[in-house]
Amino acid sequence: MSSNRSNTVLQQTMVFPLLKLGSLALRTICKPIANRLKKEAGVNPRFRQFIINIAQANHRFTTKLQRRASGRITDAVIRPLNEERAVQAAADLLGEIFAFTVAGAALVYEYHRNARGEARKEEKRQEELQVIRLNHEKMESELEEMKQRIGRFAEELSKPREEQHSKPREFAEELHKPRGLARLFNYICPQKIQQES
Repeated sequence: MSSNRSNTVLQQTMVFPLLKLGSLALRTICKPIANRLKKEAGVNPRFRQFIINIAQANHRFTTKLQRRASGRITDAVIRPLNEERAVQAAADLLGEIFAFTVAGAALVYEYHRNARGEARKEEKRQEELQVIRLNHEKMESELEEMKQRIGRFAEELSKPREEQHSKPREFAEELHKPRGLARLFNYICPQKIQQES
């Protein structure tokens, strides 16, 4: 039990540094993706217009949100970003979306992996419990059988004692009868034995 607890504590202490390392790795991976998006925006005019529209919509949304949060007027006109800044903002936004998508997918994968592991552990525990129950039932049946056998032995042992107590004279006579060579001697010389007694 203590080893399970120490393993859990070790896993929990290892999660946070690994999480930080993973987020740093994702950000590092996202930078080349953002640079690639910028290059594609310079080459392909349709893609450029698409990401500029994304950046302008994001700019309007965040500006309105910031104004509402600070209590300023939200009906004021919001100036659009210039094209280079919009391309930069869109590339950053798409890079962040990529990073969050990968992180979310990793979390979902990890959750399902842990759920499958827990399900396997629970299944194994249920199997172990079933084995314990079967062993318990087997032991109970063996115990009941032994009790019955002991009862039968007790009955058999009590029968001769009752006969002995009911016929003590016959029992005593049976004990005094000569056995083995003495019986043979008694058969050959019965008068000597009777005279002595």
